[in-house]
Amino acid sequence: MTVGRILFTKFVVEDLPRALAFYGEAFGFTERRRIALPGLEEVLIGLADDSFTLVLYHHTDDRALVRGDNHGPLGLSTRDIQAAWDRAIAAGATSVRPPEDLPGMRIAFLDDPEGHTIELIQYLRENTREGASE
Repeated sequence: MTVGRILFTKFVVEDLPRALAFYGEAFGFTERRRIALPGLEEVLIGLADDSFTLVLYHHTDDRALVRGDNHGPLGLSTRDIQAAWDRAIAAGATSVRPPEDLPGMRIAFLDDPEGHTIELIQYLRENTREGASE
């Protein structure tokens, strides 16, 4: 069996307005759609000219969230890792691992205001890759 394409990933968040503001300010994500159902609200956000969607999922029934560590970071490419890093920190991110050089790329890790890890990647040898932020 073959799947069509990757559509989205979801981050469960406690503070939906804060999460929405962070991803907009830090990386330029914009709202695509809202879904409200009993017990939950979702905001689908994405980048211009990119079909991938990040879903900010919020329980509206006051249930407690339990954080796990059995997942990896959200990976975003950028043409200027230092500028993307600086914007994310200014928008409320926490430094995990500042930008550093690897063969052919620079990488950095930070946590959003609710602790979801984001990996920034700037490819150094291929200038044609589209970045998550410019």
